[in-house]
Amino acid sequence: MDLPRLISTVDVPPKFLKSAMLVGRIPLKALHTDPRVSYTLYIPPEHLNPDPSLQAKHTQDMELDPVYQLPPLPLLVTIHGTGRNAETCRDRLIDLAHHSRVAILAPLFSAGIDSYNDLHSYKLLKYKSMRSDVMLLQMLDEVALRWPGIETEKVFMMGFSGGGQFVQRVMYLYAERLRAVSVGAPGMVTMLDEGLKWPNGVKDLDEVFGEKAIIEKEVLRKLPVQLVVGSEDNVVHGGEEFWDWLQEKKKEFAREKGNSSEEKRGAGGLRVGRLDTLKALQLAWQEEGITSSLEVVEGVGHDSGGVLEVVKAFLEPYIRSV
Repeated sequence: MDLPRLISTVDVPPKFLKSAMLVGRIPLKALHTDPRVSYTLYIPPEHLNPDPSLQAKHTQDMELDPVYQLPPLPLLVTIHGTGRNAETCRDRLIDLAHHSRVAILAPLFSAGIDSYNDLHSYKLLKYKSMRSDVMLLQMLDEVALRWPGIETEKVFMMGFSGGGQFVQRVMYLYAERLRAVSVGAPGMVTMLDEGLKWPNGVKDLDEVFGEKAIIEKEVLRKLPVQLVVGSEDNVVHGGEEFWDWLQEKKKEFAREKGNSSEEKRGAGGLRVGRLDTLKALQLAWQEEGITSSLEVVEGVGHDSGGVLEVVKAFLEPYIRSV
């Protein structure tokens, strides 16, 4: 990727990293290759090696600061839901960053990029001119350049609600880039069904993402996966009346534009509770030999904070093992 010269942790003495805003809470940064989206990080200062290349240059005759002897810092990517609370997603994991030695990356996929009323396109990975999966990979490239002490080739990933949809679909396309994932309470999922088109199934995967888009089922079978949802999170989002209204409104807009195919398609989506959705996904995966742990948190509704400790308990052993 062709990026301009940027200041990285290699250029800054360790005592100035905080003043340069290269550790701790990192301000939201526009993605260089597509400034329509941005990202923020939390980097625990005590765990970051600013310049891992110094280890290779180290000899017995030179004294090396202990900070330059730290191993690469693993990365946990947390994906926001429809509300776009990326900074909250980041801040909820600060304790994990310090205790378990991991950096946090929280992308922000703005609403209304390709359609004024759009809230959901990032969850689908591809929509008109938006490729949110590619944007995520480009974010990882930028992180690798600015913070060479962070491991970006293989990452941990978690997401809740709309973020759970994003994570589940990224799993299919980029399983080789993931160490472990948590899929939290998605309202809609993609089945490994070659009879259904994306995003319901994978029939037209090559048409949507190109000929190189392949689902590596053998890799998925080895990937640690958590499905997590509250026990009370089994009502249809918005209720049946909302979906009836939305479907009619979308048909109305489609008729105004003269788009008959859009009118037939209607509102789309699945009128199924999130608990039932994840149970069905787990069973479908089992038929493909893909294992996952389904965690149902008692007494919790559609609340990312209510399942957070369960998610951290799942990811923490894998993070520590790195």
